[in-house]
Amino acid sequence: MGKINVGLVGFGNVGSGVIKILQDKKSFLRAKIGLDITVKKICDKDITSKRNVSIPRNLLTKDAKEILQDPQIDIVVELIGGIHPAKEYIIEALKNGKNVVTANKALLAQEGKELFAYAKDRNKSIYFEASVGAGIPIIKSLREGLVANNFFSVFGIVNGTSNFILSQMSNNNCTFSEALKEAKSKGFAEKDPTLDIEGIDSAHKLVLLTYLCFGRLVSLNEIFIEGISRISLFDVNYAKELGLEIKLLAIAKKVSDELEVRVHPTLIPRSHLLSSVCGVFNAINVSCDLAGNLLFYGPGAGQLSAASAVVSDLVDLTKGIRAGLFQSTLNIQVDKTIKKLRSINEIESRYYIRFMANDQPGVLAKISGILAKFGISIASVTQKEWHKAKVVPIVMIIHDAKERNLRSALDTINRLNVIKQDAVAIRIEEV
Repeated sequence: MGKINVGLVGFGNVGSGVIKILQDKKSFLRAKIGLDITVKKICDKDITSKRNVSIPRNLLTKDAKEILQDPQIDIVVELIGGIHPAKEYIIEALKNGKNVVTANKALLAQEGKELFAYAKDRNKSIYFEASVGAGIPIIKSLREGLVANNFFSVFGIVNGTSNFILSQMSNNNCTFSEALKEAKSKGFAEKDPTLDIEGIDSAHKLVLLTYLCFGRLVSLNEIFIEGISRISLFDVNYAKELGLEIKLLAIAKKVSDELEVRVHPTLIPRSHLLSSVCGVFNAINVSCDLAGNLLFYGPGAGQLSAASAVVSDLVDLTKGIRAGLFQSTLNIQVDKTIKKLRSINEIESRYYIRFMANDQPGVLAKISGILAKFGISIASVTQKEWHKAKVVPIVMIIHDAKERNLRSALDTINRLNVIKQDAVAIRIEEV
């Protein structure tokens, strides 16, 4: 066997990066693995636009079947994104005896249970290193490097757009709308940034991290998801005064015999390394029994960063094919000590709470009385001066409280005539 044939479905930014690496590093990779990784066919709906790589015209096709049904192609790389037709392409590739590499976190989060089972039944693999953290080797590390460990938690900044926005607000005193506008101008945010700023993209990635750490493939509707669109510059600046930083975190952690899986803005100590992760960079903190606490850090997007992860998967699969070994991506052990998922209503946390209230006597007493009624204890309270007449922010830090009780208290407080907008509550994590 002198080479492995690859078919690429999706010749956009990352796909072009994959071709560039395979061209530029051809001899380098051959020396490392003893085989050539050869791209036999490239499929895309647009085969006329110029890319930053040169390829022979006869490699291009608009018909995916030329790849999926070619018996000489060993590995199919899916980089078109979305659910359909990506799912159907992967199934057909597996059906025709091909291993698959994908960066499609949304597809795996939604349809992974079916796809992984289908691959296992056919003695084939789906590799997906580029689906979380681009070039950060988090998937391989969790699956192989930490194979002897039991996991306690994983906390991740896994969306570069949201992290860029929060970083701009913190470092440059920008409002949310100003930071979002800049993210769009730099190409860090889509025209419609909803998936990023509302935490959905982070939740897709958390599904995969939870699966690798705890062996449970949760569905999106089992994850509590809250975005950053209600975070104000005031919240960011006051958090800094408290020695805290706001980050959009994807969190999976064991608490006794239950598993919490959630995505939301989180206040973390500025002394923690995660708090210094700025811009479009990603970072994932893993806590486990043998290796302890580990932090994986790097660019969470970018053509060559993501393409590097795809090529890493290609090399791993090539080694396995050459050795005649089946390296299942399903060699995941279920943590049998976990009995159920914990509802967001059942979690307990410290909280930062901001109320916008009329500047008049008795307001603080009313708020404190309602919190006390629901068993919520106040650790500190500050009433800040405000440039808008007669309305001031009241900021509280509360001791550990159950989410259900806090939400009930806030619902009651928000109905008071003296409260001018719904309270903002941000969970505090001692990561």
